[in-house]
Amino acid sequence: MTRTKDQILHDIQSVMEKYINTTVAQHGGLVEIKEFDMETGKLTMMMKGACSGCASSTVTLKLGVENMLKHYVPEVNAVEGVDDPNFNDPYYTSWENPGGWGKEE
Repeated sequence: MTRTKDQILHDIQSVMEKYINTTVAQHGGLVEIKEFDMETGKLTMMMKGACSGCASSTVTLKLGVENMLKHYVPEVNAVEGVDDPNFNDPYYTSWENPGGWGKEE
């Protein structure tokens, strides 16, 4: 039985809410679905907040997000991330760094 794109996206979103974004949010980030290609099984994610531009986000995406989604949603074959064009601040101020060290006033 072949599932519809809507069914697959619903399952992806459920996994994202239950397992992924709660953890990513602890580090000031957010990962959202941007696009899912039914033919290739490639899921493109928008990296937001602290994830956008973060060097570690690629590792997190491949080792964490991709493995989790492939496990729960068999139609997902690969996960790729793109940075949020509206947020790319190398001096991101988070709750862990309220003073924004290194940020010029």
